[in-house]
Amino acid sequence: MGLSGMGDLILTCTGDLSRNRRVGLALAQGKTLQDILRELGHVAEGVSTAREVVGLAGRIGVEMPICEAVNALLHDGRNARDVVEQLLSRDPRME
Repeated sequence: MGLSGMGDLILTCTGDLSRNRRVGLALAQGKTLQDILRELGHVAEGVSTAREVVGLAGRIGVEMPICEAVNALLHDGRNARDVVEQLLSRDPRME
């Protein structure tokens, strides 16, 4: 990853103008994804990317528990606390 890629990643995670971050913060406040996307008025690429990443990982046999958790929060209506507990209860191993 070059400097521009690293800058993009940092901004996506920390910037108040990041649409993906705004989606995550709004989900944490208890808003529905449908309401969030309507209020946002722009595309948050991470929402559709999460589904595609999990689908591709499944097709090629790659386990991606964090991506699966994000997808479950976005598209399966899972509770954030439950998803985090499930992630943290995984047996430790090299990944």
